[in-house]
Amino acid sequence: MRGMLTRDEALRIFRDSGALMSGHFLLTSGRHSDHYIQCAQVLKYPHYTEALASHLAGKFRDDSIEVVVGPAMGGIIVSYEVGRQLQVPAIFAERENGKMALRRGFNLYPNQRVLVVEDVITTGGSVQEVIELVKEHGAEVVGVGVLVDRSNGAVKFGPKQCQVLSMEVRSWNPDECLLCKEGRVPLTKPGSR
Repeated sequence: MRGMLTRDEALRIFRDSGALMSGHFLLTSGRHSDHYIQCAQVLKYPHYTEALASHLAGKFRDDSIEVVVGPAMGGIIVSYEVGRQLQVPAIFAERENGKMALRRGFNLYPNQRVLVVEDVITTGGSVQEVIELVKEHGAEVVGVGVLVDRSNGAVKFGPKQCQVLSMEVRSWNPDECLLCKEGRVPLTKPGSR
């Protein structure tokens, strides 16, 4: 299961792992949705993680990547596995005083070629913060790779950008939520924050 995945293969992986859920969900943004993607559910399976990361690594194999960086938490496992497959170091950024920072002895160097990775993007805020952090260190963001782009391609970061799965996940303001109006499916909050 190595190499590029078709959309159907990627969807099967997310469904079979329980990462792609249907129901009535309260999102971190406060909006409601009928679908939720919990990448921790797919990343707990090494064989699925390897297949998804192989797709991303393949997209950037010819870009002379020197280090892979992901934001904590979601990007840690993705960074590690993509870095392993590209045979380069993998590090992560984490929040310190409300701002993304490199800690734990991690560092980037001027002109170092960096691939930024993440598990899921909706608005792309965490990825954009990591991009700014990379630039602050004088390194070069060569590309951005994500497992799931919930913006369905609406979020653009500038450099080369690839995803394993792109989809639009419908969401509503609570007062406009169709599921709340129907009242049949209870609201759940599966998020990490």
